[in-house]
Amino acid sequence: MHRTAAFSLGVFIGIFLINFAWADDAAQRAVPVPIAALQGIQDLEFCGEPVPLDEQDVRERLEKELLLSIWDRPQVILWLKRYTRYMPHIEAVLMESGLPDDFKYMAVIESALRPHAGSRKGAIGFWQFMADTARRYNLRVDRRIDERRNLFASTRAAAAYIQDLYGLTNSWTLAAAAYNMGEEGIAAEMMVQGVENFYHLYLPLETQRFVFRILSAKLILTQPERYGFYLDDNDAYPPLSFHRVDIACFDDVPIRVIAEAAGTHFKVIKDMNPEIRGHFLVSGSHTISIPSEAKEGFDTRLAQGIADYGKNQNERVYIVKEGDNLSSIAQKFQVPLPALLIWNRIDLREPIHPGDPLIIRPRFP
Repeated sequence: MHRTAAFSLGVFIGIFLINFAWADDAAQRAVPVPIAALQGIQDLEFCGEPVPLDEQDVRERLEKELLLSIWDRPQVILWLKRYTRYMPHIEAVLMESGLPDDFKYMAVIESALRPHAGSRKGAIGFWQFMADTARRYNLRVDRRIDERRNLFASTRAAAAYIQDLYGLTNSWTLAAAAYNMGEEGIAAEMMVQGVENFYHLYLPLETQRFVFRILSAKLILTQPERYGFYLDDNDAYPPLSFHRVDIACFDDVPIRVIAEAAGTHFKVIKDMNPEIRGHFLVSGSHTISIPSEAKEGFDTRLAQGIADYGKNQNERVYIVKEGDNLSSIAQKFQVPLPALLIWNRIDLREPIHPGDPLIIRPRFP
């Protein structure tokens, strides 16, 4: 058989088998026919502001984004599974800030509720803040801490930014558009075009799509079964469970020491506090999350852990000698070079000099 014909037959058989398997499922769990998913959408609004679906252009733009979202089924399933983990905290901040609840769907579109989500332009975190905007709203962004990744701090900053954008535009829909393209850009387009209605503004295509993607997320997440998504309560990821503690660090504290004080692993502390970059919590005052069950006696255990670490660290200091380099020192003590860099917070591009102290930990602690 010709190779192309064999490939085509294989694809056909695969599709047939998939469809055959689905035919045994309950009818209500069948993936909806695309056109059926679009029917019956009438009174849609964003933050109480009506979406003019009677305008053909508006309906077409919505249908495009809704269809694209529906058929990215793995992504939507992850939205639904993460929803119970993060949304209660986002909803609480929006309510405290006096913002409409619909803005929670913006976080879904911005990051798919992933703390480490990043864009090619440099936006990071749940709400995809650029560094300059993040700092303007009191988020710390540097080599050691990036609060754009922190759910609580970034959501408060996003709420403050949205409030300011609403004050500029007097429209929640325009505020959402301005969040995507920047306040100066939206203000300029409104002025030049003489239009104050998002649906009648000609904006960059990314921003035009942005609001309709938010609307699509709202439709799907409020009525998942309508669009063929059937998840039980047990399918959702468990809600965040944590205890917030204040830590005053007089020097950089290894996350490993914090993890040991919390009776858990390095990865757990990093996952619970994605704003911490690297292997150390930098000196200063911090509020971090630890497992709820670790709160009793945590402060005492942490203080002892820091004291023990300082004592052991002083016992394992190597003074750099003439002719040394990092690779030769790592080889001398039979430790991985990356570990030597981490222990001493060294940038490989920076030179070391005779007389510099280096911390050397045992190969197998």
